[in-house]
Amino acid sequence: MTATSPLPTGTDGRAPWTDEQLDAVFAPVFARIAEGALAREQGRTLAHDEVAALRAERFGALRLPVELGGYGATVRQQFRLLVDLAAAESNLPQALRVHWWYVDDLLLAAPGPDRDARLAAVAQGGLVGNAITEPGVGAIDRYRTTLTPDGEGYRLDGTKYYSTGSLYADQILVAADLDGQRVSVLVDGDADGVVQHDDWDGFGQRLTASGTTGFHGVAVPRERVLGPGYGTEGRGWGTSYLQLVQLAVLAGIARRATDDVSAWVRERTRTFTHAPADLPRHDPLVQQVIGRLSAAAWSSRALVLTIAEQLDELLAAGGEDPELLDRVELDVAHAQAAVIPAVLDATTQLFEVGGASITSERLRLDRHWRNARVISVHNPLIYKLQSVGDHVLNGTDLPYAWSAGTR
Repeated sequence: MTATSPLPTGTDGRAPWTDEQLDAVFAPVFARIAEGALAREQGRTLAHDEVAALRAERFGALRLPVELGGYGATVRQQFRLLVDLAAAESNLPQALRVHWWYVDDLLLAAPGPDRDARLAAVAQGGLVGNAITEPGVGAIDRYRTTLTPDGEGYRLDGTKYYSTGSLYADQILVAADLDGQRVSVLVDGDADGVVQHDDWDGFGQRLTASGTTGFHGVAVPRERVLGPGYGTEGRGWGTSYLQLVQLAVLAGIARRATDDVSAWVRERTRTFTHAPADLPRHDPLVQQVIGRLSAAAWSSRALVLTIAEQLDELLAAGGEDPELLDRVELDVAHAQAAVIPAVLDATTQLFEVGGASITSERLRLDRHWRNARVISVHNPLIYKLQSVGDHVLNGTDLPYAWSAGTR
C-alpha cells in the first residue's frame, strides 16, 4: 500500500497545490495509462499496474490537506483530474468512486485516533473499494451480509456483487446488518476469509473490478465498524457526489472518443465517390460529427466542474445544509439529463465518419459507446427525471437513497 514518491509539499510546504502543479504530477501518469487502454480492453486485463502508478503518486490523497500528507485539492480540482483520468482509462474513476466519498466523509468526521489512522493510510497511498450491493433482496436498509459479535470484535459473513474497485483496493467498505441495523465495516482486501472474483459480465466498463466478493468468517475489530454509512435513508451529500463521479467518467469518455476518432480521420485518405471533399478531414459532414463529439466532451466537463464547485461550497459548510443539499442533488439530476443523451448520441454518431473499416475490432471504437451506455444506467435516468418532475410539479422531496433491490 505504501506510496513510493516523497510526500507532496506544494509550493511552500503547506499551500494547496495549483492546477498546474497537479498536472505536472499526474498528466504523465495519465498519459502512460492511456497508452495501454486499448490493449487492456482487448485482453480484458485488469489495470493493476495502472492503479499502482496512481497509488505511488498518492492520487487517492488529492483531497487531504497538505499538512496531512495530501495535495489540498478542492473538489473542483479533484473532479477536473477525474475527467482527465477517465479520458485515459474510463474504468478507473468508477473503480475508485467510493474512495473519494470515503475520504471526504473522513474529512468531515470529528477528530480522533481512528479517524487519524484512516487518514494516514490514505496519505500513504491507500485506496478503498466497496462491497455494498447484494444479489437478491439486498435493499436500502436490509442486508443478508451480517456482522455478528465474536469475542472482543465481530465476524463478517455474506456475499456482495458490484464490488466496484475492490480488486484494486487496499481496504473494502462493506455494508452489513448488525442486529437489524445497517452498518459500514472496513475490511482489508487481503484479510483471511475475503474471496474476490472478477466476474462482472457487463458489455462495457469491463475493467472496473465490479465482481463478486465473499466474506467468510472475516474477523472485524470494533474500531473497523464505522456506523450507518452511505445509502441510508435521509438527506446526504454522498448521492450527488457519487453520481458526479459517473458524469465525470462520461465526460472523459467523450473526450477520448473525440481524440481517437479525430486521429483516425486525419490519417484516412479513402472516402466515397460522392463525398463533398477529397479527404475525410476536409469533408464538412465529417467535420460536423467531430464537432458534435467535441461539444459533448466540452459541455459535459463544464457541467461536472460547475457542480463540483457547488460541492466545494456544501462540504465547506459541513455537508448538512438542507438548502445546499437539495440544490446540488437537483443540479446533478439535471446534469444527468443533459450529459447522458449528449455522450451516448455522440459516441453513436462517431461511426458516421467512415465506412465499414471504422468498425474494426482492432480499433475498438465501439468501447466508447459501450462504456458510456453502461455507466449511464447507474441510477437510471428515467427514475431521475420522474423524481425531478414530481419535485417541480408537486414539491415532492428528491429521493436520496438509490440502492437497488426488493424492499
